[in-house]
Amino acid sequence: MKDQQFAAADWLDDNGLPRPGAPMGMLLSAHAALRPDAPAFTFDGETLSFRQCDSRANVLARALALRGVASGDRVVVSMPNRPDHALAINAIWKLGATPCSVSHRLTPSEFREVLELAEPRLVIGTSQTPASASSLFDIDAPLSGELDDRPLPPALSTPGKILASGGSTGRPKLIVDPRNSGWGPDKVNLYRPPLSTVLCAGPLYHAAPFAFVIVGLAEGSHVICMERFEPVEWLRLAERYQATVATMVPTMMSRIARLDPAITIAADLSSFRFIMHSSAPCPEDVKRWWLSKVAPETLWEVYGSTERLGSTLINGTEWLEHPGSVGRANAGDTIIIAGPDGTPLPPGEIGEIFFRRAAGVGTSYRYIGAESRIRGDLDGLGDMGWLDADGYLFIADRRTDMILVGGVNVWPAEVEAALEQVPGVLCAAVIGLPDPDLGNRVHAIIELAQHVEVPKADAALAFLAAGLERLASFKRPRSAEFTYERVRDDAGKVRRAALRAERIGVH
Repeated sequence: MKDQQFAAADWLDDNGLPRPGAPMGMLLSAHAALRPDAPAFTFDGETLSFRQCDSRANVLARALALRGVASGDRVVVSMPNRPDHALAINAIWKLGATPCSVSHRLTPSEFREVLELAEPRLVIGTSQTPASASSLFDIDAPLSGELDDRPLPPALSTPGKILASGGSTGRPKLIVDPRNSGWGPDKVNLYRPPLSTVLCAGPLYHAAPFAFVIVGLAEGSHVICMERFEPVEWLRLAERYQATVATMVPTMMSRIARLDPAITIAADLSSFRFIMHSSAPCPEDVKRWWLSKVAPETLWEVYGSTERLGSTLINGTEWLEHPGSVGRANAGDTIIIAGPDGTPLPPGEIGEIFFRRAAGVGTSYRYIGAESRIRGDLDGLGDMGWLDADGYLFIADRRTDMILVGGVNVWPAEVEAALEQVPGVLCAAVIGLPDPDLGNRVHAIIELAQHVEVPKADAALAFLAAGLERLASFKRPRSAEFTYERVRDDAGKVRRAALRAERIGVH
């Protein structure tokens, strides 16, 4: 134990926090040595201590090494949320290899495309993972009981991680973080304190849950992770474990806000100190509901990306003064709203959102399978928006999601926000479908609450009337369909390209 305590001091300071440059794979071992019985990962009613997590990750790392994984290799991780997902990421880091986290919900063809881009040494998944038998490491297969569970020698992975994204286009791309897996400013979130109690229901292959769960463990936090979001269970877990930090998407926030008031009035959210939401626009009524439940300084919204090419941040107090905004540029970032020819636009005019960073463009990421949107010293994601006179950013929509109706631009996010005000509507996705007269027509895919009956075909638009009244006539859907299935994925994203492709020739 003396040697282990000494090793922990190499990677953790006197307060038990990561030292600069500490390899991410060593931090789990360091916490296990310093606080072996402290809770680390709670899932489905079972809590693993730091000692248990590190033991399992060390055994897994040695099993991966026997399958040929070595420093510099890429390893794909694809499975639902579970402790093994987080432990696999740590095991890969322990070997100096690079984890590439991929959605387990991809179709076989989509998964093959990602593998062609990633060229991994191995795929860690389950029997349901569409990988070849030779490349699949089945996480559920028993491991040899003779594998050593002690910490491995320190190793750094370069690049530190790779995340997969299809974006709104549906075409897969890999986002490579060129920084190594050593602890540094890129992994610190000033609003997410170390040694927190983190509640996460988002998929671990997504950037924000990855940061809050995987990086949270490296900070010594206790993570409570859900396999999939369920609103009543989320509230129960928050109260049961007195969660202090959470990462959410607006879909989750909306589903909680629309629960029976008898449930939400009784819910105690007073333990939270930081709730961050991101990934999609948050309806104004949902935001105001949350601000009635938690202190304004507790609720934060971030606009950014996995690429970290620029970001904004706003808390509830500022938002109440600038409702609908996603905040101002963070220190070191400058926002430029540009017209089609690249000319900067004045406040109030919609254009493409670009960031200028003091660190320079293209320093925080590189793509595999896609091209950046870098223009000189500016970089962006293709999103559209505008600035007000005080420099606060407002998002219109993604450029690629825009629907051209009779020569007029329609932004799906605006239409969706209006439709989600209709009683009984949990979520809306709006796409453009071919129209012989207008070029495109606006089509709405509506997710209904379970207790709401699906309207008859000839009453579809009448059912949505309360939302349609908020929209100019050219923005209103000409057709709609209803479902009880989720129209957004677990990361709160709408895959519009796929939805449109499925419906062309059908509606």
